[in-house]
Amino acid sequence: MSKTMKWILWIAILLIFLLVVAYLAKNSSTPTSTDSIQGIVWQWVSLANRSTGETTAVVNPENFTITFNADGTLNGKADCNNFTGTYSQENGFTIILGASTMAFCGEESLDQQYLTLLSSVVAGGPDGAGGLALETAGGEQRMEFQDGGPAE
Repeated sequence: MSKTMKWILWIAILLIFLLVVAYLAKNSSTPTSTDSIQGIVWQWVSLANRSTGETTAVVNPENFTITFNADGTLNGKADCNNFTGTYSQENGFTIILGASTMAFCGEESLDQQYLTLLSSVVAGGPDGAGGLALETAGGEQRMEFQDGGPAE
């Protein structure tokens, strides 16, 4: 085989290799982080108070939810009310509540406490066990959430 033919063969092999790499790069999906909190309906299951050492279980977690969307918005339920807002995970964790319905959910409802706690969150993220933890300043209040399934 002549030297010119060898060069042409090597160039053809290189071009085929580059085309395969480009095809794979274009058609491969980027795996989602298992640490992502987005796209999940998080259900509030408990509240731990650092100063008293008490942990309170939430009786109906499905009535106290929060979903973090990829665009920085959030939505959820506070018992008989629905709410929206925004969040940021830069320099800690910040939740800014927006619009909310304002129905009276009953004397025993945790709706107002839930919304107040969410507004006070300064840290949070996956808890390492498939759940989500959100904390107020100094870890004084720690809210635990379970995965309630994918958001619609």
